[in-house]
Amino acid sequence: MKARTAFLVLLTAGVVGSAAWLVFFSPVLGVRSIEIVGNLTVPSEQIEQQAGVADLHPLATVNLADVQTRVLGIRRLATAKVDRIWPGTLKIEVVEREPVAAFPVGDKVAIVDERGVVIELRAAAPPMLPLLQIDRPVEGDPAMMAALQVIKAVPAEVAGKVRRVRAGTAEGVTLELSDGRTVIWGGVDRPQEKAQILTSLLKRERAVTLYDVSSPDVVTLK
Repeated sequence: MKARTAFLVLLTAGVVGSAAWLVFFSPVLGVRSIEIVGNLTVPSEQIEQQAGVADLHPLATVNLADVQTRVLGIRRLATAKVDRIWPGTLKIEVVEREPVAAFPVGDKVAIVDERGVVIELRAAAPPMLPLLQIDRPVEGDPAMMAALQVIKAVPAEVAGKVRRVRAGTAEGVTLELSDGRTVIWGGVDRPQEKAQILTSLLKRERAVTLYDVSSPDVVTLK
């Protein structure tokens, strides 16, 4: 009876040991493919290379947090989520940063997202991105962050006409439109009211060259 019990214990240990080896050390359950989801402009090959996971590396021992950190080293990516899909796929789901504005840096322009993160440097700004005119165009600067918030708040029918955004302070954001008209927006407060008023005025008061909606209660036209 004791011998039979001992045999069963050894057999169980052997099975468990074999299973552990298959899962944690063997290439049998290794990474055979990497699935990239959500990328639009960043090549999948670049993301896979940045992930740094070798073929057939045991899927169970892939450090998901480390892979996420490495992938987010690509500045054009805002978020990354890494998951295991058994038996052998590593899934990386990303969200790219959306460019919203540009500002000059030497002989180039920096493209930034809504948080002021520089996505890339280019020789010229994309034609539909407004240029920022800020004293300190750095991530976290109050005037810059206000300007970026205003850009996101501008109604869609006006956004395509915004060519330059000036902000001396967080409360003094001004928009220059492609047709020569100027909009004094002010601070980031009451964005929906300002957007509604501006949309209406631009359609109705076409002869006006300056629209001051910084205080929605008292709008000024010139």
